Amino acid sequence: MLRCMHLARRANSGSLSAVALTESAQYRSYSSLSNNRASYRSGNAYKQLCVGSTSHNNNDFRLKRAFSDDVSSEDSPMNQPREAMHYDVVIVGGGPAGLSAAIRLKQLSSEKDIDLSVCVLEKGSEVGSHILSGNVFDTKALEELLSYNEDGGDQWTEALLESQDSHATPVSEDSFLVLTESGGSYQIPNMLLPSQLHNDGNYIISLSKLARYLGEMAENLGVEIYPGFAADEVLYSDDQKSVRGVATKDMGIGKEGEAKDTFERGVELLGRQTLFAEGARGSCSESIISKYNLRQEGGASNQHYGLGIKEVWEVQEENFKPGFVQHTLGYPLQSSVTDKVYGGSFLYHQEPNLVLCGLVVGLDYENPYLNPYKEFQRWKTHPAIKSHLEGGTCIQYGARVLNEGGYHSLPKLTFPGGMLLGCSAGFLNAVKIKGSHCAIKSGTIAAESVYSSLTSGENAEEKTVASTGEIDTEEAPVEVTKYAESMEKSWVYDELKEVRNCHEAFSRWGVGGGLIYTGIAAHITKGKEPWTLPTPVGRNAGESKTDSKATKPAKDFQPIDYPVPDGILTFDLLTNLQRSGTYHDDDQPSHLRIKPDLAHIPESTSLQVYAAPESRFCPAGVYEYVDEKLVINAQNCIHCKCCSIKMPEEYIDWTVPEGAGGPQYQVM
Repeated sequence: MLRCMHLARRANSGSLSAVALTESAQYRSYSSLSNNRASYRSGNAYKQLCVGSTSHNNNDFRLKRAFSDDVSSEDSPMNQPREAMHYDVVIVGGGPAGLSAAIRLKQLSSEKDIDLSVCVLEKGSEVGSHILSGNVFDTKALEELLSYNEDGGDQWTEALLESQDSHATPVSEDSFLVLTESGGSYQIPNMLLPSQLHNDGNYIISLSKLARYLGEMAENLGVEIYPGFAADEVLYSDDQKSVRGVATKDMGIGKEGEAKDTFERGVELLGRQTLFAEGARGSCSESIISKYNLRQEGGASNQHYGLGIKEVWEVQEENFKPGFVQHTLGYPLQSSVTDKVYGGSFLYHQEPNLVLCGLVVGLDYENPYLNPYKEFQRWKTHPAIKSHLEGGTCIQYGARVLNEGGYHSLPKLTFPGGMLLGCSAGFLNAVKIKGSHCAIKSGTIAAESVYSSLTSGENAEEKTVASTGEIDTEEAPVEVTKYAESMEKSWVYDELKEVRNCHEAFSRWGVGGGLIYTGIAAHITKGKEPWTLPTPVGRNAGESKTDSKATKPAKDFQPIDYPVPDGILTFDLLTNLQRSGTYHDDDQPSHLRIKPDLAHIPESTSLQVYAAPESRFCPAGVYEYVDEKLVINAQNCIHCKCCSIKMPEEYIDWTVPEGAGGPQYQVM
């Protein structure tokens, strides 16, 4: 399929032969992969090729293969060489960071009159389908990005509504409550809250819709967007010292690992620079961080994460307050000032009649019996929450992990041939409860740094892939260190540094001590305190703390008795899962793989010592034990990445499934 796109790109330049046209038609059409597949396609020629092919039976367009089914055979389709597509810049991830980088690169191409070829690879079935966030949106980074457009971007809220039928609702009221178990609540005066928690001038939006809007903008500027194709492998130079690009996942592999009739070899996307913008805990990003020791090189501590669980409701007019924003602490996660479960809730009213509500639970919690999904359902029964939802209808459900480590957990951002953007790097302000603005800013700065690097020097224009169609083999991969230098001078680092110790204060001293410390940092020291609260060690002396190691043995706790869902306000997990639109082809190998050296952990450690916490923390019901044997229901996975973080000993290797699998978020 990507090959069809590549051939179409060549067609636009007038170099597509009749043989190539015929061969491209033998590949199955885009629409045959899924009825819900993406609307973004790159190039009019590509559209014409694929639209022309859809009027035929898809089987007529499969390449007739004479390959052996034996995977070990040299002529097995899985052992055939992959085709390659060359770009100046390859961007992995079609979220705010990746799309902002793509847009800025094309803006600069137009301004400076030296074009760079740019592609965005997105594993979701369409841009935005895997994007989930609260979201009260800080607009400053977006407004800066759009200011470079011809129209100045001043009317982005109107453009979003016209493009996506999605409102950007100005915040009209900002409330922060402490909820009690008895049903009471206490409001914290806004004057006592950190300034970073104030939402004046912000908008309530759907981030998945904003991503679609940015995707359209990027495509109109000339970016090639390939949704429905997952980056499965990072490609390195022969000496392993630099990144060359990524390869997409082979498609059409059966559950037992055999090549099916629909098999298609993955494609290599090679770039002079590869930008990784996969979001929190991205599989390619994490492999690079590990390979190049980027945390150690950056002097960073381990990243910490929270699990955000969200529902979107349509509510009755009498319960709707456009622009209302409410955050809470207390019930159900904290019952006293010393409780150390880090987390809280959000509830936002977005026009025309939507309530976006959710709970974020820090994954460094200790109690293995805690069930984040059931805590979220229980939270909705509190009178301060229930009153907003009564008489309404839940229309969508989803979950995603988010970074919480902040300033202390930022790795080295660059390496030869590429860099980390947005939440792949960890640019989220947990105190502000926002990361999208940081992601967009990082994408903008990355693009400016990369463009400067690739268009500088003698005969720079003649070396671009946009001009030559391929990467110059004599050109050595560059590490664009200017990106990290510029980020360190930006307001992103200023924001994160100001609250750098707050998460650790909650972890050490509980919700009471954490609030006091955050208040001091926000109102007095402004991040200038001359000390750092180091991350404590794990269960054993000498170990660095991870969220997995924070879990304590089940013998230290009692099981939690959660109320039965009523099906009106609260829901069982599998019912809600349907609202995520999650789909995976059942006949493919599981993308959730037990690490071979940890194969004994599920039954011997997770079940016996920790009472199977994966059966509770997964917000999609992927993991269960049947007759004390682990069963992995990979088809349920909503790509939240929680299991790769919280599993005892981190025994799961989260890899990408076939492209377009996973949730189909529309208004998240």
